[in-house]
Amino acid sequence: MESSVRVPRFADSHAHLNNPDFAADVHEVAARLKEHLILNVAYDIPSARGAVALAERYSNMYAAAGVHPNEVSKITEADYETVAALARHERIVAIGETGLDYFRHRAEADDQKAALRRHLKIAREAKKPVIIHCRDAFADILPILKEEIDPISGGVMHCFSEGPREAEEAVKLGMYVSFAGNVTYPKAQNLRDAAKVVPAEKLLIETDCPYLAPQPVRGKRNDPGYLVETAKVLAAVRGVTLEDLARLTLNNFQKLFLGAKPARAEIVYQIRNSLYVNVTRDCSNMCDFCPRLDNPTVQGHYLGTSRDPSAAEIIAAIGAQRPDEVVLCGFGEPTMRLEVIKEVAVEMKKRGLKVRLNTNGQGSLLNKRDIVPELAGLVDTVSISLNAPDRETYNRICHPNDKQHAFPALLAFAERCRDLLPETVVSAVGPVEGVDMEAVRRLAEETLRVKFRLRRLDQVG
Repeated sequence: MESSVRVPRFADSHAHLNNPDFAADVHEVAARLKEHLILNVAYDIPSARGAVALAERYSNMYAAAGVHPNEVSKITEADYETVAALARHERIVAIGETGLDYFRHRAEADDQKAALRRHLKIAREAKKPVIIHCRDAFADILPILKEEIDPISGGVMHCFSEGPREAEEAVKLGMYVSFAGNVTYPKAQNLRDAAKVVPAEKLLIETDCPYLAPQPVRGKRNDPGYLVETAKVLAAVRGVTLEDLARLTLNNFQKLFLGAKPARAEIVYQIRNSLYVNVTRDCSNMCDFCPRLDNPTVQGHYLGTSRDPSAAEIIAAIGAQRPDEVVLCGFGEPTMRLEVIKEVAVEMKKRGLKVRLNTNGQGSLLNKRDIVPELAGLVDTVSISLNAPDRETYNRICHPNDKQHAFPALLAFAERCRDLLPETVVSAVGPVEGVDMEAVRRLAEETLRVKFRLRRLDQVG
């Protein structure tokens, strides 16, 4: 990368600067990477102590203690006691790496499983997340994790090497999923497909250095400075910018390993070159798939405001920014604050900016009048969350306050927007069990005669 281009701040969730490959120049490497967060992970007892030494010397570095599955044939009770003692160190933020490795098979499977269970016990007692190494052993490791992992402290599947189905299984357990430089390799499409399905709030990136240098520097000794190359590929795969990817994975690192909580909620937040407006926390639906009450975070932006902002506060927060579009949304339903969004839209149109409204389509029902003519000239695009092919399904998954009228009102709103506004799109979150997405598409394109978009919740925003 050219020196004139500023690299975002990253968090490397799995590095080995405690490896002998860095013995001669680790301090020079550390000086170059002082802006980034780095977790140095142990693979045996000496490397655990080395990780702690680095974490004590550099404030941006943290350590994990554990014994790699390839090394457990030599593990002793004293080693387990050492890991448990190190777990109490303030710079140790995780236990690992531990897991199962049937690719190299340098230790018997039963020995690996026993060691994994001991590490998981240490992690539970220390109330710290566990770092899981899994290679060619997913079928055996999954039931052990289901039985043994602490659901509160959780953990991460490091250097993920499986496909989309396995990624979804890991996420169901509450695990984070971390991708390394091998996701950039030409033949690694299965990994890139897996990266698409991991929710933003569960995504991490790593180097696993000195191994697995990403494609542009493949064959060189890897180090956290090359993390940007992995991030570029993941950002492209997920349809976000490099800055978006860096921000959300940094936040995830801080949440999982450091227990960090958001400092403050954002009124406006950027994804790609769109500026989203957090209009309201309130909604007329309680959709099964919406995290607004439990985890009001989108792409690393925390939206859990204590009150709804005024139009003046929104306009002030936008300031002089000139994004590709201003999106009136939030985790609530923006048309519940119709006058506020109209005031903001008027100001944005004065500035020559494009305005999009993200809505559940119940605006006219909620305001007890046809509001679409009021949006004409203010809203360039309206995006309506359809989510279901019929009222029964809609009521089952979206739980509207007005179960009798919400779905037909949504359809009528979409048709009015189609006729009066420049662009109307309806979307559906999927896949959702029991929802015929092809029927949703037909309703959108053939009956409503508008554009249809199938999306994964929190994949882009």
